[in-house]
Amino acid sequence: QVQLVESGGGLVQAGGSLRLSCAVSGSTFSSRHMGWYRQAPGKQRELVADVTSGGTTTYADSVKGRFSISRDNAKSTVYLQMNSLKPEDTGVYYCNALLGRTLVFFSWGQGTQVTVFS
Repeated sequence: QVQLVESGGGLVQAGGSLRLSCAVSGSTFSSRHMGWYRQAPGKQRELVADVTSGGTTTYADSVKGRFSISRDNAKSTVYLQMNSLKPEDTGVYYCNALLGRTLVFFSWGQGTQVTVFS
């Protein structure tokens, strides 16, 4: 059974930084196209950054230039470095393996809460 365990969230002032981690167990991580998703209060979950098995990255326009996604296949972990945080970045952040641009492979983990205050 695949487990996704997100961590690293917290309360941060606008302009600050956080680094999120997602440990994946029970799956062949290195071949997976991985993504970080965000669900803001009252909104649908959205894909904010993804990284292919080959290391190619893609970002939503709202985070481009501020967030950086990376992966460590030896640790089966995907990271999201978030800089210059804004209040609109507030939400619960999840990771998952992409199945196309709109679907995911695995059941969602518990996510990690990020709250940015001004």
